Amino acid sequence: MKEEKTKTFEENMKKLEEIATELEKGNLDLDTSVAKFEEGMKISKECSKMLEKAEKKITMLIQDDNGKLTEENFVQEEE
Repeated sequence: MKEEKTKTFEENMKKLEEIATELEKGNLDLDTSVAKFEEGMKISKECSKMLEKAEKKITMLIQDDNGKLTEENFVQEEE
């Protein structure tokens, strides 16, 4: 059985754009449209997981009043 290579975030986003374009054209039959939509949702979830993982890795360097640099975990501010 062939093992599938994990795609990068950028490759996944490009594939999502291709799927969206195909669906927007409206040339697909219903079954194919549903299959493409399901594929797009799966890729979208993978991208979300990748973003969450990247966010957890981000650290911010903070300089205190004495000029010392310290690392802090990135905390996203709620809007």
